[in-house]
Amino acid sequence: MRRLLRISRQPFGLPVSARGWQRAVPVLLAIGTLCVLGGLTVIWAARLTVPYAVYVSELGARGAATAGPFAVALLLIAAGGFAIALASGHIRSSAPILNRWSPALTLGFAALCFVLASQVTCTAYCPVPLVDPKSTPQDLIHTVSAVVGFAAACFAMLQVGFSRSLPRISRLSRVTCATVAVITIIGGLLAIVRVGADVGAWFELVGTTVAVGWIAVYAVALTRIPVMAAADAVAAAGDAARSSTGVGPEAGAAVEVA
Repeated sequence: MRRLLRISRQPFGLPVSARGWQRAVPVLLAIGTLCVLGGLTVIWAARLTVPYAVYVSELGARGAATAGPFAVALLLIAAGGFAIALASGHIRSSAPILNRWSPALTLGFAALCFVLASQVTCTAYCPVPLVDPKSTPQDLIHTVSAVVGFAAACFAMLQVGFSRSLPRISRLSRVTCATVAVITIIGGLLAIVRVGADVGAWFELVGTTVAVGWIAVYAVALTRIPVMAAADAVAAAGDAARSSTGVGPEAGAAVEVA
């Protein structure tokens, strides 16, 4: 019981010396988690009101009865993504290519794409751009923004998947990234070739659920990592990298003396 109480208090157990945005981190994570889970709940609620299989974007198609709730759901997910991105700026990937920018920037970019997708929805029945002659520029904008946003979310998973600050969530992130990629690619291909539309629609919904669920799990995992501890871990990784190349504090001092 004591351990459970300690865990429940831990996200808000910031040191007295913490200040500024460090004190806002737990609040941002809580808001972000509630928003993304709320958005996912609205998507599922809207989907269950439709008696036939539809792709996720079709829920927000122009003229659809679920268009309003779908737009709200995307905006909730975007707002949650922004909040979690603001609270996770101290997390960095340890992989050489993936650490060029932080997962927070990737997640924030994905949120921007979802905002665009919520405001520029597809037309009735969401014709596939460049494949279906009924598609319009509006369909193209919505599809590109949704796909790019989804891809950015998967890239954020990959970045977190190689982060030393979150060893447990990193393993889960790699598995989730691969799972979401496979599911959504299969669903997208089925939509393009117009085969197994029912299966493809469910694949897309499951992929969306897993991706949004990961964002919530990531936010919860961040509450278990103190901000300063994560920053120290990033600094230690940087020092180790510089030491391996012979460019460390000692080398810098030697250069100054020379």
